[in-house]
Amino acid sequence: MSVNYVGLALVLNCGSSSVKYQVVDTTQDEPLAVGLVERVTHHSEAIREIIAQLSEPGSGVDLTTLTVVGHRVVQGGAEFSAPTIIDDEVERKIAVLAALAPLHNPPNLAGITAARAAFPDLPHVAIFDTAFHSTLPVEAYTYAVDRHVAAEHGVRRYGFHGTSHAYVSRETARLMGRAVGDVNTIVLHLGNGASACAVKGGISVDTSMGLTPLEGLVMGTRSGDIDPAVTLHLARTAGMTPDEVDTLLNRHSGMVGLTGYSDMRDVNAAIEAGSHEARVGMDVYCRRIRGYVGNYYAQLGHLDAITFTAGVGENDPVVRAGALAGLEELGIEIDPERNAGRKKEPTLISTDASRVQVWVVPTNEEREIALQSIAAVS
Repeated sequence: MSVNYVGLALVLNCGSSSVKYQVVDTTQDEPLAVGLVERVTHHSEAIREIIAQLSEPGSGVDLTTLTVVGHRVVQGGAEFSAPTIIDDEVERKIAVLAALAPLHNPPNLAGITAARAAFPDLPHVAIFDTAFHSTLPVEAYTYAVDRHVAAEHGVRRYGFHGTSHAYVSRETARLMGRAVGDVNTIVLHLGNGASACAVKGGISVDTSMGLTPLEGLVMGTRSGDIDPAVTLHLARTAGMTPDEVDTLLNRHSGMVGLTGYSDMRDVNAAIEAGSHEARVGMDVYCRRIRGYVGNYYAQLGHLDAITFTAGVGENDPVVRAGALAGLEELGIEIDPERNAGRKKEPTLISTDASRVQVWVVPTNEEREIALQSIAAVS
């Protein structure tokens, strides 16, 4: 889809207890306004607070000139594969999909309902985290479980962080001076949640998160890939309930389970202080990324770029170096000087001799939501 339409979008990212917002003018690089409403008990109150903040003198925003309200929605299932103008039926379907994202879709939906009431004359567009991955081939999204059970219960790979992967892969191609359709990229979105994505000519063909955001890379508090029988083993030997196993794998695993820390800055400090557990945790984290890079390199057949993004990817040179260490024979070589430090701007960190370019590109999901929302109503 085109992303060159012009307009002014209010972008809402509604969680259970907070609402993040931006006002994006697509003709300008920086947002007109950025804000956060915390301790949300009713999303209608949060929307009223946002309107009050944006109506203050000096806010730089004229709400009467808004083109669209764009909403982040985590799970679109197989139902939604593109930006979707919201009506009552779309709201109903988002509510049904809450079974696949019980922590995310309900607050996303509450924000949509409140915002539609507050801005009844504006179009509202849902941008789904899963939509970018709707292009996965059947062999990439299919799990090897009984096909009848899978079909009845929606068991398949959906993938997440799609808005970020879409923005970053397109930006990488632009920075390389090439058309996005001519570039194969592996995007590594590394934050507290983390995922990898193989992007072939601008199209997602594989991604590490699955039915839920638990699968794939090691994350801040999530395990990523494990033997599925671990869950059964814990139920049988530790007497853990499904909810207890769910909590263990989502909240007490990953880096916090391995090292005691979910923040990579703390992990790095512990490594410098001589912590064996922190060193092992970092090695596990980077090894998992390397495995996905090798897998996706093979799936793509030809690789032009690897791009790091999100909080860890943009700010941690130790992770970036460790994640791609030893891949020189694959034409992947990081320049230590270029890699050093945090990257607030897009930066090429590979050597001049590296066949595969390695980039750090700060993600901008809110801008991507604004661009897609405006395109949907233009």
